[in-house]
Amino acid sequence: MEKLKYERPLITKINAGVPDKFGMKTRVKSMSGIDGLEIQDLVTKFGSPFFVLSEKKINQTYNEAYQAFSNRYPKVQFAWSYKTNYLNAVCQIYHSLGSWAEVVSGFEYHKAISNGVPGSMIIFNGPDKSEEDLAEAVKNDSFIHIDHFDELYSLIQVTKSLKKTAKVAIRVNMDTGIYPQWDRFGFNYENGEAWNALNRIMLSESLELVGLHTHIGTYIMSANAYGVAAAKLAALAVQLHRKFNHHIKYIDMGGGFASKNTLKGAYLPGKDTCPSFNDYAETITNALINSEISPEQMPTLILETGRALIDDAGYIVGTVLANKRLANGRRSIVVDVGVNLLFTSFWYDHEIYPIKETSQQTEDATVYGPLCMNIDVIREAIQFPLMQKGDHFVIPRVGAYNMSQWLQFITLRPNVILIDNQQNVHLIRKKETNEVFQTVENTPDYLLKK
Repeated sequence: MEKLKYERPLITKINAGVPDKFGMKTRVKSMSGIDGLEIQDLVTKFGSPFFVLSEKKINQTYNEAYQAFSNRYPKVQFAWSYKTNYLNAVCQIYHSLGSWAEVVSGFEYHKAISNGVPGSMIIFNGPDKSEEDLAEAVKNDSFIHIDHFDELYSLIQVTKSLKKTAKVAIRVNMDTGIYPQWDRFGFNYENGEAWNALNRIMLSESLELVGLHTHIGTYIMSANAYGVAAAKLAALAVQLHRKFNHHIKYIDMGGGFASKNTLKGAYLPGKDTCPSFNDYAETITNALINSEISPEQMPTLILETGRALIDDAGYIVGTVLANKRLANGRRSIVVDVGVNLLFTSFWYDHEIYPIKETSQQTEDATVYGPLCMNIDVIREAIQFPLMQKGDHFVIPRVGAYNMSQWLQFITLRPNVILIDNQQNVHLIRKKETNEVFQTVENTPDYLLKK
């Protein structure tokens, strides 16, 4: 029988986690597999660090969200938010499930077109659309969501020069009782700016008003705020009908639904406190169904949620590089996952799990990334077992934004793999090499070594 390893007793001040009347849990569970595949085998094949995406989880979450809304409202259409994760494989999965594309730049627009999305199934949002972008969107019969008056006037000019009609909506910002109020995008509801924009559109012969759009914020923990927003958009729709006898075709509630991650400073875990899809669907559909919109003219409900659809489907696997003691005696763990890869660590307290059983003794620790920057902190405080150099860990719920906001900074961006519904593994983005950057750089001849 192998002799057990000695672990010295520790008495430490608790800075991470919240103890209850039964004390503090000392054991951290492990996560050895993803979708039935051993993480250690994936590390052996793809190195460290690397991202993992689960098609099975994407499907489960999407179906849960779609059912929540379609059970409560007759016409529902999801539009995948490209900025949340625009890896082609990810976008194609959502499109195969019936989702349109929602884009916020010319880059994303062309990405959607290259993914085979018809122009008539692309919603073009955002404050930065060039005249070239607008012209292409008009030609492709895409839905253009106007963000400001300068864009409105530019679009009118573009449509006149093309002698074509553009299908448009406006983005409306409003007071829904949450803070901060997102008023930098779109036209304000309370001061009459949105109604002004709608009147100008209705008087233009080259613009067809087809919808109303709002996006009230990000990681919204109050489902009721969406009810307020939906009611205000419905009121605008009723005003349009009364003045112009015009029925809009859709109301787009944007995104911003919270995922199950835990925000920094939160007392309880996000998986226990964030609203469900049913909660969001109930308040939004109640507001629309109980509005004064005619039952025969109920608009399609469009949803652009990204974070809540994909966060749970993403993981990042990494390796411990070192253990250190800080000046105050606190333990620190240095890992090969930095904030350049895990951008969301700036606002989430991400869960971290060893991939195999370790010591039952935990210690208050700080987890640092490998970057030579003091801000490279993955977790400021976490109760964590002692892990040795070379041990592996996994961080779940990282599918949203990390693979679109990541940076090549000090380290190169790693492999991204997809586990499909049949447990097959696909490399959907190769890790970067120095040669990747050599191809886009150009050194003047006089600086080259001779």
